[in-house]
Amino acid sequence: MSESTTGVIPGAGPTGGSPARPTAAAPASAERATLRLREAPAPDDPPRYAPEWLRLREPADAAARADDLLGPLRTRLAGPPGRTGGLVVHDLGCGTGSMGRWLAPRLDGAQHWVLHDRDPYLLHFAAAGAPRSAADGSRVTVETLRGDLARLTPDALSGAGLVTASALLDVLTTDEVGTLAAACAAVGCAALLTLSVAGRVDLTPAHPLDAEIAGAFNDHQRRTGLLGPDAVTAARDAFAAHGATVRAHPSPWRLGPDEAGLTAQWLRGWVGAAVEQRPELRERAEAYLAERLAACADGTLRVVVHHTDLLALCRPTGGAS
Repeated sequence: MSESTTGVIPGAGPTGGSPARPTAAAPASAERATLRLREAPAPDDPPRYAPEWLRLREPADAAARADDLLGPLRTRLAGPPGRTGGLVVHDLGCGTGSMGRWLAPRLDGAQHWVLHDRDPYLLHFAAAGAPRSAADGSRVTVETLRGDLARLTPDALSGAGLVTASALLDVLTTDEVGTLAAACAAVGCAALLTLSVAGRVDLTPAHPLDAEIAGAFNDHQRRTGLLGPDAVTAARDAFAAHGATVRAHPSPWRLGPDEAGLTAQWLRGWVGAAVEQRPELRERAEAYLAERLAACADGTLRVVVHHTDLLALCRPTGGAS
């Protein structure tokens, strides 16, 4: 996963986000007026990502996301005069639902969010914590889908006006990004894909081992064919190949003394992934981590974790709401 999602979570390895792999599902019973739950059959895998980590990072995510992309997004979503019906939003890899909590109150009009994740435990938190009203007070409703991004098809996004994801692109392969772009283009919806790893970290004060740790971490991100720091470039190319207008904007985490808890967790995961990739770093990395954690604890460490937000405006078709 991206640097932004790194955390030390028992059983989860060095990363802590929740990539979505959505697919179609059959409807199930309602829980309350604004919440419908439905779940696709899937193996009973244990939860991979701790809600505690996702909650810890949520304020930093919210502060980092690129507000500059909301203007062109709102213009696109305003649609033609007289358009009826609310906006349907598919949130891929929703985790505990932080993207919806950030974005839904920033958009006008009725919205229906479809929350996708492989982990039913996280889907429960996402649905329970979803916002209920838009920027203008219009109603926001939510449903959940459990499934696999590898089987994402245009049918799964039928009626969508917007696809969103946070810290997802960098844990996809080139083929999966291509599948996502093709599905969005087929229905003519917009895509707002935030907090993709950029492959750069700035730590102050500097340390001689910073660059080596960062390089090892980036190599770890690319393991098993994942895009890691190459994700934004791959996504831009994939959406542009379908005729979409694509904009990108920096969305860095800026971590100081007020974010010491998050910084400490991020450091442990960042260094841990680097050592997993290059075991010969272990002895030096342990001393490095201890020094960095001490600086974090005494308030002298500043960290900028660089990410990029991407907005793709696909050519409208009859399939988008």
